[in-house]
Amino acid sequence: MVLPNPLCPLGAAKIAGLQATVLLLLSLLIKARIQIKTFSALGLVLLLLQTLVFLAAGGGLGLAALAALTYGLKRRQAVTT
Repeated sequence: MVLPNPLCPLGAAKIAGLQATVLLLLSLLIKARIQIKTFSALGLVLLLLQTLVFLAAGGGLGLAALAALTYGLKRRQAVTT
């Protein structure tokens, strides 16, 4: 006659707990990889937008400086004549 091992349910519970932990960690890893790729793409879009805004602001400031120079030269010519 074989006596039942009293530690057998405990061992099964430990294995089930480890399997649940591994599945949880694996799902969190997959979720993190998806989030990294999503936010990486979002970061690239924001970087492109920031670059375009910077170029537009630089162009606008250059245009304003050119207009101020032209206005100053015309005003100087009007005073001298």
